[in-house]
Amino acid sequence: MNFTRWSARLPGTQRRAAARDDHSSVPAARAESVRPKATAAPPDDTSETPAPATGPALEALPARELLGLLPAPVALLHGPDHRITYVNAAYTSAFGPRPSGAPAAEAMPELAELSLLPLMDQVLRSGTPRTVKSRKVLAGSSYTVTCTPVATGAPEDPDGEAGVLVYATDVTDHAEAAERLRSSERRHRETAVTLQRSLLPQDLEQPDDLRIAATYQPGGTDAAVGGDWYDVITLGAGRTALVIGDVMGRGVRAAAVMGQLRTAVRAYARLDLPPHEVLQLLDVLAAEIDASQIATCAYAVHDPNEGHLVYASAGHLPILVCDEDGTVHRAEDPTGPPLGTGGTGGTGGWVHTSGTIPLPPGSTAVLYTDGLVERRSEDIDEGVAALERALSGAKGTPQVVCDRLIRSLGVTAEHDDDVAVLVVQHPARTGTSAELFHNASLDLLGGIEAAPRARAFATGVLASWRFPVELCDLGVLAASELVANSLQHGTPPMRLGLRRTDRRLIIEVTDGDDHLPRRRRAEPADEAGRGISIVATIASSWGSRRTPGGGKAVWCEFALPA
Repeated sequence: MNFTRWSARLPGTQRRAAARDDHSSVPAARAESVRPKATAAPPDDTSETPAPATGPALEALPARELLGLLPAPVALLHGPDHRITYVNAAYTSAFGPRPSGAPAAEAMPELAELSLLPLMDQVLRSGTPRTVKSRKVLAGSSYTVTCTPVATGAPEDPDGEAGVLVYATDVTDHAEAAERLRSSERRHRETAVTLQRSLLPQDLEQPDDLRIAATYQPGGTDAAVGGDWYDVITLGAGRTALVIGDVMGRGVRAAAVMGQLRTAVRAYARLDLPPHEVLQLLDVLAAEIDASQIATCAYAVHDPNEGHLVYASAGHLPILVCDEDGTVHRAEDPTGPPLGTGGTGGTGGWVHTSGTIPLPPGSTAVLYTDGLVERRSEDIDEGVAALERALSGAKGTPQVVCDRLIRSLGVTAEHDDDVAVLVVQHPARTGTSAELFHNASLDLLGGIEAAPRARAFATGVLASWRFPVELCDLGVLAASELVANSLQHGTPPMRLGLRRTDRRLIIEVTDGDDHLPRRRRAEPADEAGRGISIVATIASSWGSRRTPGGGKAVWCEFALPA
């Protein structure tokens, strides 16, 4: 095998044109090293004599000896079918002996495992070195491989075949360390996402009058969790609270603040306060939790008897509502500052207010965080406008609308910000479905004679709705007690309202007095004070709230038999 035909361009070495110098040439095929002859100094030269060379010059080493001394696997291949010319001892140790002259595709399966055969074709055609990093063979080792073109170096054969020098570096330890690091990062991210999702509702509450779906997608591929959240809270009497919020920043601290705010919202919602009062309380709490954390929040309440959303916003993006015909409306005002920034310590300054936006049957409302619409390359208003266009054409169930909005806004797994979307549909019911939803009301005029009229009204309405006799009796009793309580402690105007859905019967009495009733223990000798206790005992649930006009509403619910 004549290696004088090959010029191996290894990193840090270069073959010199020694063959053209008659005074320093050494036959490469002879594994000899010649000590350079000492040159006599001129008689008048008083300088010291140079030390003789202690070893062969690099260009004097034959290619076989040079490649054989390398600790890394090296193979030399030539021709279009990459016939084996030479493999060094390190290559034989790593992959076994290889027959000289055999095509690499047949005799070197490790090159196929490393996907090097097409790469060597490219190197042979282009004459440009190529490197592949950290490729794994079936035996389990990983290699970084450089394929370098080599050309004939014999003057008598200028048209000889070109070849490829394959130089492999074992990087198994580095690859395994990198894989351990990637696995650790994946576990940390999975833990972080699990933590984040555990702070969100596990199962969304589904009110009788609405259909709701939500989507949360963590941003980026790092282990940092975000502070986006959403919630659906049934308030009783058919009313539903919808919440979307975003704690700025990322990390466990943001997630912890988010968890505290979400818990606080649920607690304040149970007080059945107007949206702006809920945000006012939340504003104070946010400043106490962590004054350095900024959070935005939108809180809305849907009442099926009113046909609109009553909402308040603390620095959050506007709620969007799409009518059945595709027209999209923004809930622009009123919007206050983010939570915790309303004043010193959150106790003064800005006073939040509530607004309304229609939500008629057949419409869809979308609450979302800024990760859905904010892009570094464009103004956020452009993102909201893009969301409006996507919502206008999105049809289907709430979950389908969620997925379509995510896709339309270009949110992928590599998106760099958390995204939370809450889609709320108020379905337009027709036919048999519509027969399951009814409303009836009676103005309570006059004095004590209003009580028997209320009982007669409740009896007739519940019988027409074809409820079982036992449920009709319980409903009439509850209506009588609520009306009697209102007549005794309330002020006009008074109204009795009955509502049925596919799952429950709701009885509600409103009056002009804003003092909320409370359940108390009546002594045996007391002639009054048992009405609310009776209602609480026979009904599935009950409650009271102040109404926007300054009065109050007291209600109770009965679950319908399956």
